[in-house]
Order: sequence, then C-alpha cells, then structure tokens
Amino acid sequence: MDPVMFLLLTLSCLLLLLVWRQIPGRGKLPPGPTPLPIIGNFLQIDVKNIQQSFTKFSKVYGPVFTLYFGKEPTVVLHGYEVVKEALIDHGEEFSGRGRFPALDRTFNGLGIIFSNGNRWKDMRRFALTTLRNLGIGKRSIEDHVQEEAQCLVEELRKTNGSPCDPTFILACAPCNIISSIVFYNHFNYKDQDFLNLLKILEESTKILSSPWLQVCNNFPALLDYCPGSHNIFYKNQTCLKSYFMEKIKEHVETLDVSNPRDLIDYYLIKANQENGNQEPKYTLENLAVIINDLFGAGTETTSTTLRYALLLLLKHPHVAAKVQEEIHHVIGKERSPCMQDRSHMPYTNAMIHEVQRFIDIVPNNLPHAVTCDVKFRNYLIPKGTTVITSLTSVLHDSKEFPNPEVFDPGHFLDENGNFKKSDYFMPFSLGKRVCVGEGLAQLELFLFLTTILQKFKLKSLVHPKDINTTPMNKGFTSIPPPFQLCFIPI
Repeated sequence: MDPVMFLLLTLSCLLLLLVWRQIPGRGKLPPGPTPLPIIGNFLQIDVKNIQQSFTKFSKVYGPVFTLYFGKEPTVVLHGYEVVKEALIDHGEEFSGRGRFPALDRTFNGLGIIFSNGNRWKDMRRFALTTLRNLGIGKRSIEDHVQEEAQCLVEELRKTNGSPCDPTFILACAPCNIISSIVFYNHFNYKDQDFLNLLKILEESTKILSSPWLQVCNNFPALLDYCPGSHNIFYKNQTCLKSYFMEKIKEHVETLDVSNPRDLIDYYLIKANQENGNQEPKYTLENLAVIINDLFGAGTETTSTTLRYALLLLLKHPHVAAKVQEEIHHVIGKERSPCMQDRSHMPYTNAMIHEVQRFIDIVPNNLPHAVTCDVKFRNYLIPKGTTVITSLTSVLHDSKEFPNPEVFDPGHFLDENGNFKKSDYFMPFSLGKRVCVGEGLAQLELFLFLTTILQKFKLKSLVHPKDINTTPMNKGFTSIPPPFQLCFIPI
C-alpha cells in the first residue's frame, strides 16, 4: 500500500476512534450533530446568539438533543413541555448544578447557586428560612422597599430633568435592599464603597455574558493560560470576597446571639451551633460565597430588568402613557404604591410581566445536572451530565405568546382586559432550583417601577423608532444597550 495512503487511512481511523471515545453511551444519549474531536460542536454554535443555534438544532433533532461543548456532552431541553417535564415531573433527578467552569473555580462548589448535594439543600433551606425571618413575604419588607423607592425618586429628582444614564441609580435601590438583609446596612447613593460594589457587580455580569466567556466555558484551559476579560472577572471576585470577609469579621466581633440583626448574624449563630463537627458546613468561606450569590442575583438581575423596562417604555410611549394613566387612576399622585394595588392594576402588572418575558434575562437558565442515571423520553442520561433548559424557548413560544418578538403587554391580558397568568412565565426558572429571591424581585419591580412612573414622565433623547432594544450581550444574562433619558417631574 502506498505509504501516503496508509498514513491517511491510519489518521482517519484515529480520528474516528477519538470521536467515538469521546461520546460515551452514544446510543443512549439524545441525538445531536456529530461533534469534532476536542472542540465538539463549538464551530456549529453562534456564541453571540446561542439561543438561535439551539432553536435551529431543535428543528432538526427535536426538543431534546445533545451537544458537545468541548469534550463533554450536554443535553439541551427546548420548549415548555420538556422543560416542565424535567424540572417539575423529574425535579429531584434534574436538581443538580451543571458545569460552569468560569464560576466553578471561583466558588468551588460553595454557597447556594453553584453548590450540589446536601450542602446545596442545607444552604438553600437556611437561606429561605432566614429570609422569611428577616421579613421576606411579610409586610415589613414591603415597607422597606417602599422607603427605598422614595430614596430612588429623590435621587432621580437630582438629575433636574437632564439626560442621564440610569444604570447606577437603578442599581442602588435593589442593592440597598440586599445590603439591609445581609449587612443590616443602608448605603447613601454617593457612598464610594457602595459605588465600587455596584461597579464590580455590573462589570462582572457583562464579562460573564460576553462571547469570550462562552468560549472559555467550552475550553476551560483558556482560563488558566490566556489573557482576557476573565482575569478582570477573577480580580473583581477577589475584591468582593475581601470586602465580604471584612463585613463578616465585623459581625463576628459584634454578634449578639439573642438579637440577630441580619443574614450574617443568623449564619454565625448556626456556625456556633455546629462547633465540634469534623466537617463543618457553616464555614466563613461558604458564607462569603452565599453573600456573593445574594448580591449577584438580587442586584444585577433586578436592576437590569428595571433598566430594560425603562428602555422599552421609551420605545413604546403609548404603553408608558397607559401605565401612568392606570397608576394615577388607582393610586393617585401622592400616595405611595403598595402591593395591594397590583390586583387593581392589570395593565401595569401585564407590562411588568411582559418586560420579563420579552427581555429573557437568563436565556438558558443556569446549567442543571442529573443527580443519577435518568431515563427521560426513551433516552438514558448518565449521572452528572450537564443539562441546559432553554428559557428562551418557553418565554418566546409563539403558541402561547403570538408574535413573541414583539413587546406587547396584551400577552398577559384576556379579552376583557384582566390580567392573565401563564404557565409559560418562568423567568426565575422552575422546580427545586427556582430563584430563592423570586418573591422579593417581583415586589421590587412593581414598587420601584410604579413609584418612578407615578412621579416622572420618561423623555427619550431620540425618536422612539430609532431606539435600539437589542441586547448588547445575550450570554449568561441579557444586557440592554447603553442609553440615556430624562426624568421629567410630573
């Protein structure tokens, strides 16, 4: 045989062997495009619009398919039926947290969001119990959010109707709510430590949503050996950890076990109760990660949603006018909005739901993993396999939401103009891993937005038709493009 032909044949066999070896249980996993050695399906995925790639694959392979991000298989669930079936009907089996290399090495399996097993169950239970003890779901937290809404209004008044970028002003309000829960502390909106914290949180979210980080999550070795924005992210995380540990140390020195002030105090009390355990769960390092989880999830997603809401209202002034008409009719111009008002304000409630549906804040959810070998729709998904549940495919389902790419509060109104619930509304995910702070976020969005629109008319610097609402990035989260507006006092 010709030596060149022999070499080509040998290389081809090796290539096929590599492909075959990197696909364990190929006949058991759901179907999907054939991966290449080492890089998997990377070249077939648009890292700038992963959701669009998933939609294309679902049309070929169905609602359950397998992709290889690098050498590891990932099962993708696309559409309401399969997402609900996995997260509700098989909730326990799909309750693991999947791989997220950029964050795995930062949080090391600690905290709530990126932990697994008994640690996750214990910390989630602790967080839910403590948040209830601190007023979440009660009138006391509503009073606090109302007070913060007035602080926000006063800060907006200081712009004197001049053009401003609302990013940091809007972030201050939800961040202060989290701060009061975690630190028992309320920051002045000009406090430098506060502004540094907000800057780090915003920058970190942007980096996590960048195409480069999507590449790094596919090829984790890049995180160690290549320059890039991920290094800024890790530097920011080091700063956050240092800041949180400083706050924890202050609490250790002033702790009164008979009068816990905030989440840190409740945690330290639990830590003292488990003294003597060979493998303590309530470590200070774990507490620092929990605080990071709460600030990251409780500040950035809410403030981004608020910012996106204002952008969409500028783009659709008729919607803003109708919301303000309802606010002034139900609440008036002086009384502070409260949650009881929501049941009498179907259009405003629909508008807020439509903002959350339309912007699709966490397009692919956080990665899940199966906790055991799972038989799912005649496929066998091996224990530990990462599972992506496409929330975009649910929130933008054309059967449930006609013309899903159009911003329309009518998606949540019936023929009589009453608010209409939808099972497809799941911006906070679903099942056992549903966002711990969903109730607080909904409370903040309603009270902050109604208070702003009660007191100000929103004025765009450009014609509505020229306003761009396309996300600047749509990776980890959907980030709106930068914009300015004027808050004109009413």
